[in-house]
Amino acid sequence: MPAQFWKPVNHMKKFVLGLYAAAVFAALPSFALAAPAAAVAPTADQQTTAAVKAMLDAMEVRKNMLAMYGEMQKAMPAIMRQQAVGLIQADPKMSAEQKKEAVARVDRTLPGVVQSVGKIFSDPALIDEMITEMVPLYANNYTVAEIKQLTAFYQSPVGRKMMALTPKLSTEAMAVAQRVVTPRLGKLLNDVMQDVQKP
Repeated sequence: MPAQFWKPVNHMKKFVLGLYAAAVFAALPSFALAAPAAAVAPTADQQTTAAVKAMLDAMEVRKNMLAMYGEMQKAMPAIMRQQAVGLIQADPKMSAEQKKEAVARVDRTLPGVVQSVGKIFSDPALIDEMITEMVPLYANNYTVAEIKQLTAFYQSPVGRKMMALTPKLSTEAMAVAQRVVTPRLGKLLNDVMQDVQKP
């Protein structure tokens, strides 16, 4: 099997994993609603920190992150395999037999990659660190009074409904992203692989 095949596939895996890490935030409507882009304050005072943490509890961020990580882990094997197989099949330098062997190798390797990603996502320290990093995002964009108003919203019936629907909406958003983004990524990664293999 051509050695140059594995280099772009390894880059592809890192790229796909990076996209899915970013999707954690993109898929949560509450994050998109409450955290506009801005310079991040390095720290927040105790009153603001306490208010933000209370809001994040009301938003059930920890529960929703766990649910999203679970859904991501379910979706990732199929998506990663689809991308890898697409790259293999598009490689004009590989024979049909080489392509078959490459797909078999992907199928043997993928479970280990998925297991490694699962260990990262199941580490409780990951969510703790994510929440710690999120506090200044809100503190830098909202006053304590505004944060308390948001907390009240998330504790209201419609806010609770929004939180209850977040995992479902996130899963559906990931499916939409797969349908819309994956074909474009496949073409881009194929072009990258073609460039890498040029003499």
